[in-house]
Amino acid sequence: MKLQAIFLLTGWFCASSITAQFKTELPDTVGINIHNKNFVYVAKKMKESVTLDGVLDEPDWQTANIADNFFLVQPVDTGFPKQKSEVMLVYDDKAIYVAVIFHDTIPGKRVFESFRRDYVFNNNDNFLSVFDTFRDQTNGYTFEFSASGAISDGIRSGETKNSEWDSKVELKLKNYSDKWVTEMKIPFKSIRYPANSQTWYANFGRLDLKANEKSAWAPVPRQFPHSSLAYTGVLHFEEPLPKPRMNFSLIPYIYGGYHRNFEAGEKAGYRKDFGMDAKIGLSTAMNLDLTYNPDFAQVEVDQQVMNIDRFELFYPEKRQFFLENSDLFANYGNIGLTPFFSRRIGLDAPVLGGARLSGKLNSTLRLGFMNMTTEKTTEHLTRNFTVLSLQQKILARSNISFMFVNKEYLNKPDGTSLFNRVAALDFNLASKNNEWIGKAFYHRSFQPNNPNKQFAQGASIRFSKGNILASLDQAAVGENYLAETGFVRRRNYISLSPELAYFFIPNKKVTIHGPYSKFKNYTSHSFDKLDHELDLGYKIEFSDRSTISAGMRNYYIKLSRDFDPTHVSNIFLPSGSDYKYSDFYTIFTSNNRKPLNGMITFSKGGFYNGKYDMIDTKLVYRFQPYVNFSMNVTYTNLRLPQPFEHHQFWLIGPKLDVTFTDKLFLTTFMQYNEQLNNTNLNIRFQWRYKPVSDLFIVYTDNYFANTHEVRNRALVLKLTYWWN
Repeated sequence: MKLQAIFLLTGWFCASSITAQFKTELPDTVGINIHNKNFVYVAKKMKESVTLDGVLDEPDWQTANIADNFFLVQPVDTGFPKQKSEVMLVYDDKAIYVAVIFHDTIPGKRVFESFRRDYVFNNNDNFLSVFDTFRDQTNGYTFEFSASGAISDGIRSGETKNSEWDSKVELKLKNYSDKWVTEMKIPFKSIRYPANSQTWYANFGRLDLKANEKSAWAPVPRQFPHSSLAYTGVLHFEEPLPKPRMNFSLIPYIYGGYHRNFEAGEKAGYRKDFGMDAKIGLSTAMNLDLTYNPDFAQVEVDQQVMNIDRFELFYPEKRQFFLENSDLFANYGNIGLTPFFSRRIGLDAPVLGGARLSGKLNSTLRLGFMNMTTEKTTEHLTRNFTVLSLQQKILARSNISFMFVNKEYLNKPDGTSLFNRVAALDFNLASKNNEWIGKAFYHRSFQPNNPNKQFAQGASIRFSKGNILASLDQAAVGENYLAETGFVRRRNYISLSPELAYFFIPNKKVTIHGPYSKFKNYTSHSFDKLDHELDLGYKIEFSDRSTISAGMRNYYIKLSRDFDPTHVSNIFLPSGSDYKYSDFYTIFTSNNRKPLNGMITFSKGGFYNGKYDMIDTKLVYRFQPYVNFSMNVTYTNLRLPQPFEHHQFWLIGPKLDVTFTDKLFLTTFMQYNEQLNNTNLNIRFQWRYKPVSDLFIVYTDNYFANTHEVRNRALVLKLTYWWN
């Protein structure tokens, strides 16, 4: 207790010293209402220039203020890290420059995966910065780099971060035996901020895997991420920032390729095409994205999973066009019940073109508008998608949002009108300290000849503080609710789902451990029981970052329609039949600081009217920073009674990621899936010849898994250039 008291007293003294140092320079902190308002950094205006070389010998760095005295975030959020971190910021009329010195005297290699952009944060020694430029504690930008000099940038919206967003950030890293030093340049034209801006909210963090510590300049409780917008400090610029200028970017592409569908008996075809995207900054806070004839051939393929569920699987959006301000479109409802899911556009038919307007109308009101049209194909009519979203901030970090989605089928041969529309109203609660998070929503769909029970409704609340996590989710969906442009896992139910976890934090070889429970219960609208899933388990996290969880699950399922649990036979369990069964599982995640690491899940038990075993593994080996090899293997053994056959499915996915330099990458990804009877090979070469400008060569091949006959094949060359 004495040692803890000394840490707390020292932290208070450091915070007081920092505040006192800048108090005269920042008289308006009294009006700032954030959790860490006493953590203030003043960035000085540059008098000369900075060369990105990893050597901090310029006069501006010699006079810059230093943010140090970082606080521990994990494994515990009291005390200070073993190794010192120093961060400095200066700026001119074009960019912010960030200098970082990470002292590193612990023996052993620094941990990093590769040179590839947008790496996995928790697998690398790295630095993170987060900037809340509009000070709304809801949306921000993150800029990170690993010990290899790889860049990761993204946008943060509430509790989610999307690293698929790219900017023209540049950096140079230099390694020394006892430290690593980095200079990073963030152009003002890559981010949006208000006119006459002089004060942002910001935080800086470090993940030190050698010390197994996460730390931050402004303190963050251990249950929240570094980039939490509820726990930023204050970044004050010595002079007002330059007036945001009209930002115009043009991103044309040219495309050429070969394709052949052997399965359909088609002859080889050759395609050459072009298209473009444009980004136009209409104001300091409003952006217009335009696209003509877009092609997404360069987007990384989804990792397949074994599907023994009754419902559709969710795969995240990765296409750059849909990412900026994506929360305005994607954060309605919940993950299994949302009225708009951008992957519904352009994956079943080519996109002709579209426009996307998003940003702030004023300090508290945000607007999102999208209009896109897809081509007519042999299977689909021409369709137009229109989405309007409005978000009004209330209280400290909460908002009320309204969305309208319209999907219109064009040029129907009989001349009749066919459409699907959804109106959505959401209230999103986020307390000032992020301990309370909640939501309430009501959605209504509209389509011809389907007038009744077209609603979806839900409410949730989550409390997270110290050792306790508690949440309660409720939802109800009418049998005729139809959101064709959304993601709706199931309809015609009422659900209630509580969750409770308590974790002890001993701060020894075991950093946390404790029990958790989750219960999902589904009934009909007349409260007849449909399903339930009860999950009781115990989790242990060790000081080397490895974890183990074990538990049991109990199920009750009453089928609302005929269902084949194998997804491959013509035999079905009948609608109306019900099943009670249980299974047991263990999940082990190894120390990811080691070159060879991985995760394995083993589950065994009942499965409808039979039994199953499943082993799901992911092994990773890195030869840093050049080679990352991963192997995903899932084995499922389904033993259902006659007339079902005994099915054993393998899903094997080796992936080789080679980063020759920070500009030259090669990825080979193969997926052998017995359940889908498909083997997919995807080879992607990428040369980033200029910032955010790329040459892609992509080869894809699909075979029948059982006969190895070719199903389809394609070779694509795509060249993009980002001009602004």
